[in-house]
Formats: sequence, structure tokens, C-alpha cells
Amino acid sequence: MENLTDIRMIQAIFKKHGFTFSKKLGQNFLINPEVCPRIAELGGADENTGVLEIGPGIGVLTNELAKRAKKVVALELDSRLPPILAETLAEHKNVTVLSGDVLKTDLHALLAREFSGMEVCVCANLPYYITSPVIMKLMEDRLPLKSITVMVQKEAAQRLCAAIPSREMGAVTVAVRYFSEPEILFPVQRKSFLPAPNVDSAVVRFSLRGELPKGITDEAFFFRTIRAAFSQRRKTLANSLASGLQIPKESVLQAIRTAELTESIRPEQLSMEQFIGCAEILRRFVQGK
Repeated sequence: MENLTDIRMIQAIFKKHGFTFSKKLGQNFLINPEVCPRIAELGGADENTGVLEIGPGIGVLTNELAKRAKKVVALELDSRLPPILAETLAEHKNVTVLSGDVLKTDLHALLAREFSGMEVCVCANLPYYITSPVIMKLMEDRLPLKSITVMVQKEAAQRLCAAIPSREMGAVTVAVRYFSEPEILFPVQRKSFLPAPNVDSAVVRFSLRGELPKGITDEAFFFRTIRAAFSQRRKTLANSLASGLQIPKESVLQAIRTAELTESIRPEQLSMEQFIGCAEILRRFVQGK
């Protein structure tokens, strides 16, 4: 169905199905006709590729993906939307709509079942409140994906794609750069949505790495270290790690000195290699091996 960005069309569909927006689910549907075609093109949808879409809404982006991709599987949490999607996507025979919560779904099984023999990309217009959990699940699950293209709050996009090191970076910056090469593709103004949110958005693409950074013995401890490092942004690395990891500060300082870092260094001043080196030294202090 075309014209899914036309407000009158949207209102007619909502009235027919008795649908109202859910604040709890952070629903903001796209009404800018220029945005979804760009996401579909830049997100890697083509005749040889399968696309997993998270949160299709009423199918505005799904419609554009279906025109380009070999197959689209749309995973929707809101049980009220599949009947609407059955209507708005009726012309597309390459679309499957599934009900479920992406954070609770076995995505390995889903990809194996739905996309056998295909390269797969993820595209999504994510509710702001679950941006980081969804992105990290997609990456930490080690899914066989080519890329992840998502629309997120502008401020989140800047944090996700910040350089390392930089003042703008945070724990999520280090995490996504461990798994991928992130890039802000283009901004999206708040008036592009219905209802309009209070902030602007941006579309971000994560190109997943073929090989992860080397030098990490215990990945779980590495990510614990990163979270601890940024848990108290105004403090030094030593103070944050001592508090976040519950390690005596002198042990942390010894590890920092062993890593050839200054005792007053702050987490936003470290490179990826320095984070890895410091975490590995701390691991040996904590685990004794």
C-alpha cells in the first residue's frame, strides 16, 4: 500500500482498526516520504539480501524494504499491529510479519529458519527507550549479519558514533566499536514523525567487523571494565574502576601504571587498545592468572 506517510491515510487506518498510540512502547511513526526509501537503500536491501526489520509500525519502512530485498521479516512487539500490517503490506509476497519481543527472541533460530542461504541486514526505527539494549543484543549475540541500520535519537547517534578517544564517547561507544564500524548516515527532523517527538533523530549504520579486536582473554570482564570506567564520568579512570569493580584503588593504580597510563587519566582519553590492555592487566590482578 502506497501513501502510508499520508496523515489522512494513517488516520483512516487507525480509525478502522481502533488503534491509538502507546506511550509505553514509544511509538512514533514516520510520515516523511523521503526518509524510508533512503534507509532501505543505505541499509543494504537488495534482490540478494534478506532484511530483518524490528518494529515495523504500520509498514512504512517495510514497504520500501520489500520493494528492494529478497525477503523481509518484520518482528513486531505490539499485538495490535499485525492485522494492520496484513492490510498495508498485502501486495508484498516477500514479507513475513512475526509477533515477538526482539530482546526475548532467539534470533539465531529466527535467521536460520527465515533466511536460509541469504546474507542478512537489520533495519529498524527503534523506540528511544530500547535503543542501546537492542543494538547490543544484535551485536553480542554474534548474529551472521552484514550490517545494522537504525534510526535513533540524535544524541544517542552522536554517542554511538563518537570517536575513540573523545569527550563525547561513553561505554556504549567502546562496545559498538568493538563489534562494528559505526557511521551516521543522515539526520531526521522531529516533524518527520507522528506524533512528533521532542528531539530530532538520525539514521546510523553499523558495519559489523569480520574480526574482533585482539588481546582480550575474558570478554565479559572487558565489558565489565568498560561499564565501570564510565559509571562516574566526572571521576578519573582509577576512581571509577575502583568503585565500579570493587577493587582496592591501589591495585587499580598499579594496573594503570603497568599499562603505562597516567594516574590522573580519564576514561574518555583512552584508545581501544589502551582499554583492552588496561582491562587485561586488571583481569590478572582480580583473577590471579
